[in-house]
Parts: sequence; structure tokens; C-alpha cells
Amino acid sequence: MIVEAIRDSILNYQAQGKKLFTTSSFQTHSIVLLHILSQIDKTIPVYCINTGYHFPETLAYRDQITDWLGLNLKEVSSSTPRHLQKDSQGRLLFTSDPDYCCYLNKVQPLEPVLASHDIWINGVRADQSAVRKSFQIEEKAPFDTIRFHPMLDWDQRMISKYIREHSIPAHPLEDKGYFSIGCEPCTRKVDLENYDRQGRWFGLNKTECGLNTELVKK
Repeated sequence: MIVEAIRDSILNYQAQGKKLFTTSSFQTHSIVLLHILSQIDKTIPVYCINTGYHFPETLAYRDQITDWLGLNLKEVSSSTPRHLQKDSQGRLLFTSDPDYCCYLNKVQPLEPVLASHDIWINGVRADQSAVRKSFQIEEKAPFDTIRFHPMLDWDQRMISKYIREHSIPAHPLEDKGYFSIGCEPCTRKVDLENYDRQGRWFGLNKTECGLNTELVKK
């Protein structure tokens, strides 16, 4: 069974004395990995990268899931205040340089976490984007950390089946037409006939989160 294989990998890392952590965007599909990990070891830290731009519904959902699964939730955020995250013309970076905005608010805050751990349990799936399709189950990351991708071969059908079987509550914004939910300024409702990550960075020359481009060594 796939879940048992994930458990075996986690226990093997721990037997080697590796320090593990995971991150979560707290979207409905992300909770499958958190649910699996909660059945293996609730002490594994779950880092929420609080960009300051999350929907209030996402933060409420995060707290709901944390209480439900008994997660060891930790939060990190940018050391650069939002009022300083502007370009030379005074525009907020998410409007003019979303990659740098992503770096300040996602990549940089996670770097100390990577430096103090050995294994990053990352829930990316190959069916989500071309970048993610290129990943292997294990990839090198900065600070000699290993990215472990236990969900890489899962597809939407498998995710939906697990959600139904374990009665995982849905993110409240899904009922309003949001299915790929990130920072509020960079997220929009999607066309259900062309569902996936369409709702992210609409109209911008950006298709992938910096966590999956800058924090992986190919």
C-alpha cells in the first residue's frame, strides 16, 4: 500500500537520526499528507509560511486542521515588513515582481528551517505542473537538505478518494470557486472546465511557487 510505503520511508529516515519537517499551504488536497503524517508521528514539525497575504479563510482552516489532527504547527514569516516590499516606483512587489515577492515571503523565511533539518517532506505532485513533473522522489535542496516527495505519483483521483474515505473537511473557499489557493492578491476563481492551477498568478509571467524553483538543486 502507498500509505504504508510513506510510513516506512519516514521511519527509516528517523532510524537514521534524520531531523524531519514538512510545510503546508493548507489547501484541501494538502491535508492528505498532513493526515498521513499525523498517523505516523504527530511531533514532526509542520511549518506554515505566513506571507501576510493569506485569505482569512485559509488561516481559520489551518487552525481547524491543526486542532483536528493534533499537528505540531510552527509559523515563519518574512523579516522584511510589508510596507518595505515595494519596487522603485512604490508598487507592492506582488504586482511588479512576484518572483521577488515570493522570495521574500516564502523562500527566505524557510531557509533557516532547511539549515536546521535534514529532510523536507514536501507534498508536491507530478500532475500539478511541468516543474513538478520533473522531480524525483528525492531531490537535493540547499543546506544539504533532502526534499522527500511522498505524494509525487499521486493523482487527483487518489487524493479525492483519500479525502472521502477519511472525511477530510474542505477549505471553505472551494465552495466559492477557488481550487488552487495561495496568497490573496495572486489567487482568483477558476474555470471548472479547465481546473488545476489556473487560479494562481493570473495575467503574470509566473506559473510556479519559488519554493519549488529556488529551493531545489537540479
